[in-house]
Amino acid sequence: MTLFDTAEGGISPLNHSKLRELNSKYGSPCYLYDASKIQNQYERLISSFKAQSIDLKIHYSVKASSSLGLLKFLKTLGSSFDVVSGGELERCLRIGAAGSNIVFSGVGKTKAEIELAVKSDILQFNVESASELEIIEAVAEELGKEARIAIRINPNIDAMTHEYITTGTYDSKFGISVDEAQFLYLRYQNHKLLKWVGLDMHIGSQLTERKPITQALKRFATFAKFMMKQGIELKNFDIGGGLGINYKDDAIITPEEFAKMVAKELRGFDLTKHQVIMEPGRFIVAEAGVLLTEVVHLKRLNHKVYAIVDSGITELMRPSLYGAYHEIELIGDKGTEFESTDVVGPICESSDYFAKGRNLPKLKRGDLLAIHNCGAYASSMSHTYNTRGRAPEVLVFDDKEVVLRRRETKEDLFALEI
Repeated sequence: MTLFDTAEGGISPLNHSKLRELNSKYGSPCYLYDASKIQNQYERLISSFKAQSIDLKIHYSVKASSSLGLLKFLKTLGSSFDVVSGGELERCLRIGAAGSNIVFSGVGKTKAEIELAVKSDILQFNVESASELEIIEAVAEELGKEARIAIRINPNIDAMTHEYITTGTYDSKFGISVDEAQFLYLRYQNHKLLKWVGLDMHIGSQLTERKPITQALKRFATFAKFMMKQGIELKNFDIGGGLGINYKDDAIITPEEFAKMVAKELRGFDLTKHQVIMEPGRFIVAEAGVLLTEVVHLKRLNHKVYAIVDSGITELMRPSLYGAYHEIELIGDKGTEFESTDVVGPICESSDYFAKGRNLPKLKRGDLLAIHNCGAYASSMSHTYNTRGRAPEVLVFDDKEVVLRRRETKEDLFALEI
């Protein structure tokens, strides 16, 4: 038994004695990840598509959580990778991932990043602008190497998520319109070094609504059929990621339901001739992660109760950035008294909070709290504002723990400064 009493998805009961043990060993704040829960999510996604006779290739979205040890663990499960920067690409190469198992997404690829990707012989670029395609062409010609490419189409469909994580409408910076994509596919159809290998789509993150997914898949399938009739080879069908998880009683789409939706919309294709690619990040790791944090002060100001903890927006930005909800659990005896509490951090910003007006057990100084669903977009978005060293990351197995990243010291922070 590791962090949770079950490896199943959702907000699972925590193993309090294990968390107290780990807190004594590693201190707070600290990110803890349950290896069995990550493996369960990965294998459930694969088996859901297999039940629909689809051989799914998972390209884990590195931006969700990117420590080298975590990537290496995912590689042992069979995962390939989706990157959005040269740094993420180098992380994957560092853990021994083959270029053929990497797709490169993102709207702002620089020439240097494109050069690294072409030299690394990656599976495909998910191209997001005509300008980017021109640079890929120039780099391929300079190096005399083939570049495999797909276009990320923007289907102009609102995924009905937070506006900051919606990527499939013309109000976002992502992807290429269907009309422009058609022009580019045909313009570069016979290029000697640019090889069309697929089609890509990604409409946003934390997807929980069925209608926009179905609409996007229909447009994807319609466009793929049209381009194939024009003689464009589209071997890889990259359907993106973004499958949502349960943060707070969310009516999520299960992987089994999602696989059925994909199978239905792609039923007009012989999928033995196409590789279906998916780029999940949050779904794989979010529910496996816990942020441990300690109450350092209790403050009562008029009608408000503030629990000031030793972590903040430096460790978890999502509540202040998106207004996101994260379940917060007291580790230990909850007692019988509860009160409305603001859980806030020590950072000198009013936006530094984890919860406002949350009904929590009456807290005291020294209490240990666990913030749920911190396996994604927590450590990977952490930073050092107020000269705070970043928290350690620990991957927990049934019989051992592996420190993925040690706690950052002040010497680490000052090392690059004059």
